[in-house]
Amino acid sequence: MDDNRLARDLAAEAGRLLLDLRAGGGDPGELRKAGDRQSHEFLSGELARLRAADAVLSEEGRDDPARLAAERVWIVDPLDGTREFGEPGRTDWAVHVALWERGELTAGAVALPAQEKVLSTAAPPLPPPAPEPGGPIRVLVSRTRPPAFLGRLAEQIELTLVPMGSAGAKAAAVITGDADAYLHSGGQYEWDSAAPVAVAQAAGLHTSRLDGAPLAYNQANPSLPDILICPAGLAATLLDCLRAVDCSAV
Repeated sequence: MDDNRLARDLAAEAGRLLLDLRAGGGDPGELRKAGDRQSHEFLSGELARLRAADAVLSEEGRDDPARLAAERVWIVDPLDGTREFGEPGRTDWAVHVALWERGELTAGAVALPAQEKVLSTAAPPLPPPAPEPGGPIRVLVSRTRPPAFLGRLAEQIELTLVPMGSAGAKAAAVITGDADAYLHSGGQYEWDSAAPVAVAQAAGLHTSRLDGAPLAYNQANPSLPDILICPAGLAATLLDCLRAVDCSAV
């Protein structure tokens, strides 16, 4: 099985495991812990079995520095949107599986189990349509940690803010054209964005840091605190506005 299909199939199967676990109910805190643990154990076990020579960086696993010398590293978030997973009825949580090879993301999948959807590089989605000219830009932001600069950005360009949980769910909404851009600042890690970025890039979208710098993965420090995902035709406008408001200022 090639890497693209493997990423898709692993994310989908982990998602089914999580749906079964969630259906059993229980204390939300314990449900979240069990979801993180069981999905991590499944993904790490399957990668060890099917790609034994590859390194793995998982949110729920011990970070092995040997990955820094590896040519192939799987970057996974077994349950992205753990908070939302524990809230009955919420669908904005995800499973992320991505492959980094020699400096590039080469495969990825974002499973949205509660939405019965998997987006992956195995069958890249078509690029979403450009937003209507003159209308507000629908921007997805964290429902718990929206960027502090949003008020200043709204003075530069008309925005409609859409709070949402999982980074994967937000990126998926941009990839499918249900929103125009995903902006985040204030703390993330490689596993939060690797799979969404792999799929977004395969779909022809722009992906970068908020200052326009490339997103770098398999770094010694896996912190990757900010991100922009949007259609390529919208990137220059948003980046110009973001530079004007100084995203680093509180």
